[in-house]
Amino acid sequence: MDTPEADGITRRHALTAAGGVLAGATLAAQALPAYGATQDADAIVVGHGLAGLAGLVATAELAAAGRKVLLLDQEPEASIGGQAFWSFGGLFFVNSDEQRLMGVKDTYDLAWQDWQGTAGFDRGVDDPEGQDHWAYRWAKAYVEFASGEKRSWLSGLGVQWFPIVGWAERGGGLATGHGNSVPRFHVTWGTGPAVVEPFEKKVRAAVAAGKVSFRFRHRVDEIVTTGGAVTGVRGAVLEPSGAARGKPSSRTVVGEFELRAPVVVVTSGGIGANHDLVRQNWPARMGTPPKSMVTGVPAHVDGRMLGITEKAGGRIVNPDRMWHYTEGLRNYDPIWPGHGIRILPGPSSMWFDATGRRFDAPDLPGYDTLHTLKTITGSGYDYSWFVTTQKIIAKEFALSGSEQNPDLTGKNVWQLLTRIWQTPEPIEKFKNKGEDFVVASTLTDLVAGMNKLTGTSLIDLADMKRQIEARDREIDNPYTKDVQVMGIRNALNYTGDSLSRTAAVHRILDSGAGPLIAVRLNVLTRKTLGGLQTDLFGRVLDAAGSPVPGLYAAGEVAGFGGGGMHGYRSLEGTFLGGCLFSGRQAGRAAAAATAT
Repeated sequence: MDTPEADGITRRHALTAAGGVLAGATLAAQALPAYGATQDADAIVVGHGLAGLAGLVATAELAAAGRKVLLLDQEPEASIGGQAFWSFGGLFFVNSDEQRLMGVKDTYDLAWQDWQGTAGFDRGVDDPEGQDHWAYRWAKAYVEFASGEKRSWLSGLGVQWFPIVGWAERGGGLATGHGNSVPRFHVTWGTGPAVVEPFEKKVRAAVAAGKVSFRFRHRVDEIVTTGGAVTGVRGAVLEPSGAARGKPSSRTVVGEFELRAPVVVVTSGGIGANHDLVRQNWPARMGTPPKSMVTGVPAHVDGRMLGITEKAGGRIVNPDRMWHYTEGLRNYDPIWPGHGIRILPGPSSMWFDATGRRFDAPDLPGYDTLHTLKTITGSGYDYSWFVTTQKIIAKEFALSGSEQNPDLTGKNVWQLLTRIWQTPEPIEKFKNKGEDFVVASTLTDLVAGMNKLTGTSLIDLADMKRQIEARDREIDNPYTKDVQVMGIRNALNYTGDSLSRTAAVHRILDSGAGPLIAVRLNVLTRKTLGGLQTDLFGRVLDAAGSPVPGLYAAGEVAGFGGGGMHGYRSLEGTFLGGCLFSGRQAGRAAAAATAT
């Protein structure tokens, strides 16, 4: 496991070098000028409000090492923590205390097998100039991190997790293919805000100690280089904004700035809110880009810093790899433009395309997001349907987002327990107020409502009835040829799913399980899986594979590490963790590089 890497550092060492000691030894020959009269700081971090978690972690590491840091963002103070704040707080751990409590047997070898089968690295893994060369190494380092100190590190900062581990991206194929072989999705007690909190506290304490200075409403337009090395940033000062977290803020320019430092760490996020850029980078293998999509991130997640960093010499790799969800709802009470909320489904809802054709494996709820996305785009329509029952949504539907889970976010045990006997209030609100829901007591009325919602006659009642009745006949025995029913029974064999995420097997047309519910599902933009190529120190590499002196990147802008550590697909729970890990790596290495 401790195989040497290109920079003379082992993966294991890259994970365990406390305080960047090893990084300091390795980078000593490349040490950069320390903070002085000609510099405004030792380091500038660009981004607390996009992939804000990576920026906060990197800043905290730099400050802990005694460096003076400027933390810049175009957004106001209200947006500290960025998309991480809005997240469900899911984290990927391997062989955790929570897994063992649930009777889950997990190992590094199994997790790494799953990661490789999911990522499908195929772009020059062994070629130092290959797009996947560093992505593969970051992936291996991250799985080691998730199997080792990740949980204890976060636990030591006061982070806790809901004891029932979720099972996301189940794959539905062979052991060596895509998907999690076992449950690994650990929901943070307090959701996304509780992941952000310890790092925001560290940064604010560093502000109080004079180590960190926030520069809100500072939009970076250029990374300044001198003689091939980064020497600072320049850009525009935007007018003050009282915009609430997630709300669009003014872009009115009231001034200019230029700040100098020997290190710039870019943690500015991806492209999820820029639908034009999403479509521009949409891969042909995923079919035609949807004409209509909902947006899973605030409007300021626009991808600007990718191009700006590229102009400073950084190399962008794997830009066609991205992660968009297939179960998006239009938010009836939006925070940002086009605001979409994702359903995190259990395994029981029947899934149909826009014309009413039932999906086959692996296009089942919770199994293979990107394969299902390809199937949807291949249908010629931008949406699909769940057909389900009240009994199913009461037990199986969860909504992404900290604001959609007030019980978990507020750490309210009593409110959480009410999920046992009633449908969670946020789900009921979407069912009653959301424009994507159709509720009916009969299948005839349900199909009529589905066609009315879309203004079409695409769904044929007789064909829909035939498919549902065929599925319903498969539940009378504990064995079946219907792969989705097999999956439901498999889920019920896992204690966590049987307790909280999977309804008892029943007929969709059982009147006692009703009413019937159809949910129109929209494509929801979310994550950028490619990005700036970085080595294991977080140093941004140029086209020749050499580090750009003084330039670092972490989080989504770096494909969460190496320019794409997820490869083509994700195992879920790995986005926040990727921000944590890459932010820590870049922060520690940048601190070592500026040591005196």
